[in-house]
Amino acid sequence: MAAQSKGLLPLTLIASGAIRTNRFVKANGAEADATEAAIGVSQYAAADGEPVAVDTYGTAVVESGGVFSAGVQVESDADGKAVVYSAGVINGRALQASTASGQMVEILVLPK
Repeated sequence: MAAQSKGLLPLTLIASGAIRTNRFVKANGAEADATEAAIGVSQYAAADGEPVAVDTYGTAVVESGGVFSAGVQVESDADGKAVVYSAGVINGRALQASTASGQMVEILVLPK
């Protein structure tokens, strides 16, 4: 099944630094680093100071940073990608499996 999204509350933030497409984003408009809390997932890329739409509730498509199964809790890695939750902040639940880094997968967004 192809990754899809059903955002229930997309918010427009002002990018604080470069934002890449389908990455976890913090409330201050910056890409989330490893183990940081995210408010949602970027819908598209934005340069510093530009507006960017962020899916904050519902489902979103996020780029994976590794292998994981559907149903696991995910957090951000150092590049704002989704990885299996280990010690950081849970930012979502995978609705699709990822078999390699760089895949686009649907998650249930759990904003912090």
